[in-house]
Amino acid sequence: MRPAPSKGAGPAECLDWLRGEILRHDQLYYNEGRIEISDAEYDALFRELKVLEGEHPELITPESPSQRVGAPLPEGDSFDKVRHAVSMLSIESLRSAEEARDFATKVHRFLGLGEGEELTWHVEPKFDGVSAALIYRDGVFVQGLTRGDGTMGEDITANLRTIRDVPVRLDLDAPPALLEVRGEVLIARDRFDRFNAYREERGQPTLANARNATAGALRRSDPSEVRRYPLEFHPYAIVRCEGVDLPASHAARLALLTDWGFSPPSEDATVQGIEGCLQYHASMEERRDEIPFEMDGIVAKLDDVELRDRLGSTARATKWQYAHKFAPVEATTVLRAIEIQVGVNGRLTPRAHVDPVEVLGVTVRHATLHNEDYVLTMGARPGDRVLVKRAGDVIPQITGVSKAGPDQAPAGWAEAIPESLLDAEGARRAGVIVDHREAFAMPEVCPACGAKVVREGKYVRCPNVYGCRPQVIGRTVHMAGRSGFEIDSLGEKMIVQLFDAELLVSPAGLFALREVPDPELVALDRWGQKSVDNLKRELDEARKAPLERFLAALSIPEVGGATARLLARHFHELGQVQGATLEQLIVVDGIGEEVGARIVAWFAEPRNLELIEALLASGVEIEDEDASSGGSAFDGATVVFTGTLEGMSRFEAKKAVESQGGRVASSVSAKTTFLVVGGKPGSKAKKAEALGVTVLLEADFLGRLAGQGAPPVEADGGSSRVDGSDGDRGVEK
Repeated sequence: MRPAPSKGAGPAECLDWLRGEILRHDQLYYNEGRIEISDAEYDALFRELKVLEGEHPELITPESPSQRVGAPLPEGDSFDKVRHAVSMLSIESLRSAEEARDFATKVHRFLGLGEGEELTWHVEPKFDGVSAALIYRDGVFVQGLTRGDGTMGEDITANLRTIRDVPVRLDLDAPPALLEVRGEVLIARDRFDRFNAYREERGQPTLANARNATAGALRRSDPSEVRRYPLEFHPYAIVRCEGVDLPASHAARLALLTDWGFSPPSEDATVQGIEGCLQYHASMEERRDEIPFEMDGIVAKLDDVELRDRLGSTARATKWQYAHKFAPVEATTVLRAIEIQVGVNGRLTPRAHVDPVEVLGVTVRHATLHNEDYVLTMGARPGDRVLVKRAGDVIPQITGVSKAGPDQAPAGWAEAIPESLLDAEGARRAGVIVDHREAFAMPEVCPACGAKVVREGKYVRCPNVYGCRPQVIGRTVHMAGRSGFEIDSLGEKMIVQLFDAELLVSPAGLFALREVPDPELVALDRWGQKSVDNLKRELDEARKAPLERFLAALSIPEVGGATARLLARHFHELGQVQGATLEQLIVVDGIGEEVGARIVAWFAEPRNLELIEALLASGVEIEDEDASSGGSAFDGATVVFTGTLEGMSRFEAKKAVESQGGRVASSVSAKTTFLVVGGKPGSKAKKAEALGVTVLLEADFLGRLAGQGAPPVEADGGSSRVDGSDGDRGVEK
């Protein structure tokens, strides 16, 4: 990276630097599958370039990124270069509703439309994939090209043939003599996770993200290796067609492609006017975590192809479509330190401390680094510039190193170390990697208690289960939390206060807090009589719990809510679970030998039995498990939700299904029993229809919960149709 020009630099010097930086980032992104800056930072560079060129048009050069399609291809690649018959142009990238309205105003003005005349737009997600062009002659797939620099692509025909939903031959009797279809190659989130698990099981390194995995797969020289990747092709445009008359509507053309054997669009829509585009953008941004693919915005394009032809394009981008980005889920910042934390079950986990950066409207200061292998593979060190990603309510994570830090620490580095990482004398605490460019290494002893750690596969664990303070506090937080007894008034900070005051020494004393004199609790910082009253009232209400909640609260390794429910429904009594042998446990559907062995070992530990005895002695009562409760509408069922529920939140709906013996899954499969459809459903409804899964509207779902036995709706019952696809950085659609 060249140094940025000084504040007093002239426009020519500034333009030269901006052009060089943008071209360098294009090269990294399109040809090497790497990124040093986020999309938002890239867009900011491009905007600055366009503004400066607009102010000094005499300084515009033919080589400027604003005048060209993209980055040049690297020399020496193994794939043949092929010139695109129709250039793959970019899309105008917008970031606000006002910019979108301005874009639409220019379109109206160019077409000579009146103020009240509305245009029809086709809108679709801007998926984060890799663009490709498929060429068919007489209905047979003959060539597949990458986008390349938009003018020249690479011939990856053999690799694209391995993608299962790329038709090798079109499904029609009289195919066009020539057809070019463009689309996006993607990997769905759940398939990416399963593929990484598959690689991990075989000792292969896991992949950082779906987009890079897709790009890397398509550039492999051996198609048999490409076939292993769960790639999908999503068509988004017909750019050439000879021998068949095409409809004038873009949406109708996509429907035609579906008839010819391509995958149907999954999240698109046709809307009226720019306000319809903005409503779609708002809806998709709200649902972005539900969509099965990574996406960073929406693409809006005129549906009328003839109007598109009238509008045309510039040297770089088309004039009839735009991309409206979402708030960024990824940003770059400086890694300040890596702290080793000890979890509930003793697992040592690296946690990143970063310079504050805003992601999805939230200021991020900490992010997960998963495990030792993840950090070592990434090579992250304090001082590096790293990529921070946040999606929905998921904990922020470091996804990669965008640029290694300088060899010498910048001025003030030591003074900027977060105080939370220092001890009372100002020295760094145990388990903290904070020196500039210090190499990461997992400690040999627990940073919290000093016990020698043990290795279990890729994880490192502190074995001092009953004496390591973070583990003891963590199990207490878990017991009081939503996964345990649900004592809402008792959060983690309050539990730490109770341990500091020695009013708690283990989870066993949680319900004994009811007997602590009020003045001792009120004396704690920020505690008042009302807080104490609420706590004791909630403890008294929570002490009567069903067996599954009691088991889930104990922090038995590998026993979360779902496994606790399986145990409770099979054994019905605590004593039966406590005395179960491994042979008795593994007959329970959903419990394997590894989990069963952990359960047996946990109940064999005398200190765990003392925990149970202390809880029961302090007033906890296990309510009888109704062995005959298995006749509910969702007993043994697998339920998936799509769209927005009006009568309850997703969390409440999940709890309701689980309370009736069902389980909730995130994606539709052949094992799904019911798909519950709320407002603005996604692609899950179409998949349910294809698999013959029973679909319930929200009213029917609520009726079944209430025991009214509402009849199911057929799988085509009212699910709306929305769909789309795209690459990143504004690739033509």
